[in-house]
Amino acid sequence: MSATRAEIAVVAVAELFRGDGEIVASPMGYIPSLGAKLARLTFEPDLLLSDGEAYLIDADGNVEGWQPFRKMLDTIVPHGRRHVVMGANQIDKFGNQNISAIGDHTRPAKQLLGVRGAPGNTANHRTSYWVPRHSPRVFVESVDIVSGVGYDNAAKAGLKYHDVHRVVTNLGVFDFATPDRSMRAVSLHPGVTPEEITAATSFEIDLSSAATSREPTEEELRLIREVLDPKGLRDKEVPS
Repeated sequence: MSATRAEIAVVAVAELFRGDGEIVASPMGYIPSLGAKLARLTFEPDLLLSDGEAYLIDADGNVEGWQPFRKMLDTIVPHGRRHVVMGANQIDKFGNQNISAIGDHTRPAKQLLGVRGAPGNTANHRTSYWVPRHSPRVFVESVDIVSGVGYDNAAKAGLKYHDVHRVVTNLGVFDFATPDRSMRAVSLHPGVTPEEITAATSFEIDLSSAATSREPTEEELRLIREVLDPKGLRDKEVPS
């Protein structure tokens, strides 16, 4: 069975959690949620998944434990035992993320969510990003407003637990493992060319060591198609 681009993306998000062990996974969005659930069902069975409100749940949605917001703030947030996957309306070459507004802060052209929990997430936890449509409007030279903190600003602020791990998009997987902590391509999804990445990114990106993103195993495809997303909603977010 050949995998769709959406299924490649689900597996790429699942791989974000490889090696995390018993840690709270906080995926925001449909594909990130599928990826976290797939990781838990396969290679990371100790992941703790939240319902987004007050409970820890298993892969079937059954309640495993109580996790009210106050308990999260008291026991998890100060100690970095969480891996957050957020979205990004803009992201720059050092991993600064914007979900607040487009344009000048004093008079924005478009008002978005506000910074929400992005500053705290990036200051206290491992953070990754999911971008369903990789384009120059999202991958910008400099974000209009810093919501999530990137490597350049984290260094200035001396953040102790800062860890922007990876960025997964509909085109590939990216990290910041370069000498100046700027973005580089880890892998391109099957069929994606370096030229496509360059055209869809407003800044220069290191493509020199990019591999090909791995495809799902037969068991992973079965889980995605029959257990996690039998209605195929993943393809609405990332069309083939």
